[in-house]
Amino acid sequence: MALTPAQRRSLAWCAVGLAAALVLWLLAPVLTPFVVAAVLAYALHPAVEALAARRVPRMAAVVLVEVLAIVALLALVLLLVPVIAKEVPLLREQIPLMAERLNQRLAPWLAQFGLHVSLDSASIKAFVLKVLDANLEDWASAALSSARIGGSMLLAFVGNAFLMPVVLFYLLIDWPRSVERVQALVPPHQRERVLGFLAECDAVLGQYLRGQLIVMAVLAVYYSAALAIAGFDLALPVGVFTGLAVFIPYLGFSLGLALAMLAGVLQFGGWYGVIAVALVYGVGQLAESLVLTPRLVGERIGLNPLAVIFALLAFGHLFGFIGVLVALPVSALLLVALRRARTAYLGSRLYQG
Repeated sequence: MALTPAQRRSLAWCAVGLAAALVLWLLAPVLTPFVVAAVLAYALHPAVEALAARRVPRMAAVVLVEVLAIVALLALVLLLVPVIAKEVPLLREQIPLMAERLNQRLAPWLAQFGLHVSLDSASIKAFVLKVLDANLEDWASAALSSARIGGSMLLAFVGNAFLMPVVLFYLLIDWPRSVERVQALVPPHQRERVLGFLAECDAVLGQYLRGQLIVMAVLAVYYSAALAIAGFDLALPVGVFTGLAVFIPYLGFSLGLALAMLAGVLQFGGWYGVIAVALVYGVGQLAESLVLTPRLVGERIGLNPLAVIFALLAFGHLFGFIGVLVALPVSALLLVALRRARTAYLGSRLYQG
């Protein structure tokens, strides 16, 4: 049975798609820094184009934007420095005392059930002092000798850390020409339709990024102010870090919660710190999940609040953490595709009879 021209074209495109997927699967370990750099280039190229439109030399614009992006990432990491600098001495003092108090309260309670358990406070104190008094050389030697971190894994991490800025620089320098070359690969008779679809996807993703930035800023202000009102000494660094880290769903919030909980326990030494953190972060998580993200992100990309919540749950269930991370941008692209499919369906003979 001979294939029609349309069927042959469909098979050819399927073969091209399968070949591309196979290449991506085989080269996945090598492509990681390139994919990350490409995502960053997509997010940063509007700033470069804006500077270039103001007659700033393109190379200077790229260097400026990339340096500012790297500084912003480093600033996010450096927010942890005051937290660590304050918490480590408190840990050294409080953990042995907490173990002693726990021993005094827990041992009599367990003895009622015939369980005689006693914590060795002296051993705990000695272990804490040994770990927290270790200098940088001890930590570095322990890390290098660890089998988990291993030589090849460490070299790969360092190599990617140096490679990604270089790849990002060349992608930003060559972004307009790269876009033109990709557009030229689209068959001429399909070019208007495909480019229109990509332009709509680009607009939706831009709205998503802007909405996400607003959510991060609002949460950073909220957590900082709420922790300051509760009397936390480290309200500003912990609150700002939590607000900015929510860009990584669940993981960012969990890390901020752990830092705040640790700060509360060490500063107040009782249940007040735990209860205050639970209230502040509970309200913040509810506001972010049920109000801020659906309203500021979902409505900007055309998804109603229920669709946003469903997308987060569905992608998280199917693909785990990575699914949660890409749920909203992928849903935005699917929404554009569904709009196009609906328009085509309403104009088809199948619908019109």
